[in-house]
Amino acid sequence: MKTYSEAFDVVPNDLDDLNHVNNIRYVEWIQEISKRHWNHVTTEAIQQSLIWVVRNHNITYHKSAVLGNTMLINTYIAKNQGPISTRVVEIKNKETDELLVKAVTEWCLLDAQTFRPKRVPEEIQALFL
Repeated sequence: MKTYSEAFDVVPNDLDDLNHVNNIRYVEWIQEISKRHWNHVTTEAIQQSLIWVVRNHNITYHKSAVLGNTMLINTYIAKNQGPISTRVVEIKNKETDELLVKAVTEWCLLDAQTFRPKRVPEEIQALFL
């Protein structure tokens, strides 16, 4: 499996009423890193012909992040089965390497024209696995 990583700094707009990163912000980071990974690995032609939709998010929150922390977000595809791709996202504190959040998301591949599910092609699988 090929891992894709980016770092994000925690800014004031990321915080909730407890001055921790809001759970919704973690979901946004999960979706952002997934999309960035897809766009980084695939061509524009592929991106225009295929789209992904979330089927299921399973998110485990281990620890909180606060203002000033830098998050290291890693993602990879764990497996593909038919039109479903299982993506793992791990969000860690970059300074301490502590795991803060782990998400396992099932994404369903759709044909961009018909919006019908489409088996993940071998050539796409090879780009990520």
